[in-house]
Amino acid sequence: MRLKFTKMEGAGNDFVVLDCSSSPFNLSALQLEKIANRNFGIGCDQVLVVEKPSRSGVDFGYRIFNADGGEVEQCGNGARCFVKFVHARGLSARRELRVETRGGIIVPRLEDDGEVSVNMGPPHVGRALLEKLLVGNEEIELAILSMGNPHAVQFVADVERAPVTTQGPLIERHPRFPDRVNAGYLQVRERHRARLRVWERGAGETLACGTGACAAAVAGILRGPLDSPVAVEARGGTLTVSWAGGDNPVWMKGPARTVFEGEIEI
Repeated sequence: MRLKFTKMEGAGNDFVVLDCSSSPFNLSALQLEKIANRNFGIGCDQVLVVEKPSRSGVDFGYRIFNADGGEVEQCGNGARCFVKFVHARGLSARRELRVETRGGIIVPRLEDDGEVSVNMGPPHVGRALLEKLLVGNEEIELAILSMGNPHAVQFVADVERAPVTTQGPLIERHPRFPDRVNAGYLQVRERHRARLRVWERGAGETLACGTGACAAAVAGILRGPLDSPVAVEARGGTLTVSWAGGDNPVWMKGPARTVFEGEIEI
């Protein structure tokens, strides 16, 4: 079977986008993992699937699969690429879309400057934002919250020296998180500026993480050292996150572009 695809990226977070708006999606987790493989497949952090909506009042369905083939609830950088994709393919001319995901409905919007803003909905925080967990032989403090998918954010003095690749996998699979978690490392630089690295569940460290940027900005605003809007600097680019607090939605804005298109034999 030959499969048409589009390779896209948003702030270095890269995706393979599949148009299943007129044909059913039927790839297995193993096939998705092979597509995402950077040596033997196309290579990506996530595979994004465009589908017909399953209910009224929604423009599209949006499914996200990590590089290990596992389906997840949300992907903010992918949502921006999603908007650019459906416009480029002529699937919609609307600048603002209502898109259903496993984590709920999101509202991405194509802006006049070519970037995409995404209404990610309100953040969800449990009884306490901060929790102390024993990770390996070290007790660490994490800000635990959800942006449609789970995040554990750690405040660090220097994000470049943070143990992302060694400690991140331990946090991802900590017993506290039965469905695994995205581990973020946040360095506050100024009231409206921060740096971030994220170990994403099922994908490893990525050059950017949209929901991770949202979670980190919310954690910083709630804890005190950050004010909205926050320029969140990832290794692949900068995302702007705005949040008015409480039950207000988190807005994320950033770039998205097509890298190339092609076909692969599955």
